[in-house]
Amino acid sequence: MVLIAGPCVIESAELLDTVAAELVRLNKKYSLDIIFKSSFDKANRTSLQSFRGPGLDKGLQMLADLKQKYGLRILTDIHEPCQAAPAGEVADVLQIPAFLCRQTDLLVAAARTGRIVNIKKAQFLSGSDMRYPVEKARQSGATDVWLTERGNSFGYNNLVVDFRNIPEMLRFTPTVIMDCTHSVQRPGAGDGFTGGDRQFIPAMALAAKAFGATGYFFEIHPDPATALSDGTNMLPLNQFEDVVKSLL
Repeated sequence: MVLIAGPCVIESAELLDTVAAELVRLNKKYSLDIIFKSSFDKANRTSLQSFRGPGLDKGLQMLADLKQKYGLRILTDIHEPCQAAPAGEVADVLQIPAFLCRQTDLLVAAARTGRIVNIKKAQFLSGSDMRYPVEKARQSGATDVWLTERGNSFGYNNLVVDFRNIPEMLRFTPTVIMDCTHSVQRPGAGDGFTGGDRQFIPAMALAAKAFGATGYFFEIHPDPATALSDGTNMLPLNQFEDVVKSLL
């Protein structure tokens, strides 16, 4: 079972330490290998005034320091082909954001790093459509390609999850991950920021398990109410262990 967890965006070294220490504790307690996730840049925020993160150079250095200190594997997003190589020097998994999953140059650049490539399914695609991003990455040299379900958008500030996409995408790769937090978003519904319904996160995880998901993605934060990105759909850090136990 692949488990990915961490704060949406790098806010501070203190936040990274707090979350990483909890992941290390859970890894030891349950014999897991939770991958630490955080973004050095959030390039698709709702508003120009929204916090984006520390940027490529500083953000990657913070993730590298975290990796060395805690021994955790790292996942981070890339948004442009030029970010792939430097991010691949630090991250074990390069993640392609959902809106960018058809961007050929981005997929090719990620694949050429030799790192695992995790492609999020776009909100406007079906599970069967994800065959082609997988083919692009594999034909460009990626040996391990993951897919992530995160719901479909039909406008009106809401997402709908069709869990049939999970077995559909398992036809193309053995690793299909459920993004249990982004799937409860209400995009743009917060008057300049994204809303969300975090109370449904545990159920999203269990429903995905019933449909055969082989991995789970959670954005977690010690105090989501004060988070600088995606707070309304992040899981409180002190509730994460209970969700992990339910999946085990």
